[in-house]
Amino acid sequence: MGLRSFFDRIEPNFEKGGKYEKFFPLYEMVESFIYTPKTVTTVAPHARSYVDMKRIMTYVVIATIPCILMALYNTGLQTNSALTALGPDSHTGWRVAVMQFLGFSLEPGLIANLFHGFLYFLPIYVVTLVVGGIWEVIFATVRGHEVNEGFLVTSMLYVLILPASTPLWQVALGISFGVVLGKEVFGGTGKNFLNPALTGRAFLYFAYPANMSGDKIWTPVDGFSGATSLGISAAEGVQALAGYGITWWDAFVGTIQGSLGETSALAAMIGLAFLLVTRIANWRLIVGCMGGMIGFSLLLNLIGSDTNPMFAMPWYWHFVLGGYAFGLAFMVTEPVSASHTNVGRYIYGALIGFMVVMIRVLNPAFPEGMMLAILFANIFAPLIDYFVVRANISRRAKRHV
Repeated sequence: MGLRSFFDRIEPNFEKGGKYEKFFPLYEMVESFIYTPKTVTTVAPHARSYVDMKRIMTYVVIATIPCILMALYNTGLQTNSALTALGPDSHTGWRVAVMQFLGFSLEPGLIANLFHGFLYFLPIYVVTLVVGGIWEVIFATVRGHEVNEGFLVTSMLYVLILPASTPLWQVALGISFGVVLGKEVFGGTGKNFLNPALTGRAFLYFAYPANMSGDKIWTPVDGFSGATSLGISAAEGVQALAGYGITWWDAFVGTIQGSLGETSALAAMIGLAFLLVTRIANWRLIVGCMGGMIGFSLLLNLIGSDTNPMFAMPWYWHFVLGGYAFGLAFMVTEPVSASHTNVGRYIYGALIGFMVVMIRVLNPAFPEGMMLAILFANIFAPLIDYFVVRANISRRAKRHV
């Protein structure tokens, strides 16, 4: 008996009147993950497209693969480099034991870096998937609808924006907050006005700042301390990065300290190119966000400051540092929480570009800025669309007076 036949045979038990009726969302989630749903429209008045929800979510997950690979490599690179620098006394913990048991070196190297990074990535992803998945199934069961594939995207983005040293109980708490209060209380996928992954990350940032910021969290080795490139730039100016052995190319490739999947602008741009080719991402959001960031950076460069070295940071450094490139590729372009009108998309993107530079330069308490800028713009997206539509109605009305 084939797998398709097995699903067909047990399906009546989960349909209305069946003995497992309440668990239909769980059955539907597993079946639709393996097979294309049978419930599709075929006649008018429905407009059909080959890009359905399942395909969109699958494309976004595929687009994150370069960032995932860089997350594994760079986490392993930073960890192995720190362990080598600190010596044998620092070689503690179950991950080091697994590496040594399997014969992997703790010296930096391609395979050793990837595997050591994998040992940090996997537990965080499993906890995110299990805890967030439980919340998704609970809400789907109560509401009597299917579990949406959108959680696969949320779970992956959430993991990639966390530091590798994040305690697993905080991972569970953050994804619970993001899924429940960032999405489900507003009706689920397609109805949330905040990005759920960023909502969970923001909750952890404000609830547990000691585990989400500072010099001791980016490389998960006890006793190792190192500032991010943005932190160094805020304290000493971007020119000081050369003294720490950090070039623009290092920041572009992503071999610097930072959250798991945010360090590589190159990996994020590969993912963004895929999203643009498949038309999942709207290019107007990209143009607006880049325009806002470049324009305000140039203005601050002209104004200058004797006390704040961030005024002098060029736009091409803003682009490769922190979570700007990752946020641009996967958060700014999220179709649900962004503006829906074409003019509104330019404004929405420009607002994020402006806000991220303003927060980084003018607010020393938040050297990153991209997370807060996107959440701030999420709140204003409906208002932007409202005024764009009103302006359009007003122009048309004047033409017919």
